[in-house]
Amino acid sequence: MALERRLSRTMFLETEIVALRQVCMTPSRLFEPGKYIAGELPDVAFEMGLVEKLLPVRGKSEELAD
Repeated sequence: MALERRLSRTMFLETEIVALRQVCMTPSRLFEPGKYIAGELPDVAFEMGLVEKLLPVRGKSEELAD
């Protein structure tokens, strides 16, 4: 039996940019995979383990983000 990965919204800052790995459907909206601010995503996305932290950016590419 596979292990299920569950995360909590409390593991992320509300303003942190996270990656949504799979489509997440709610009654009011469809969230496509991609980058989102953690506060924009529904709780169910975190509970189902669809959200991952992004790796920190290092080097010259960090300067380009601004």
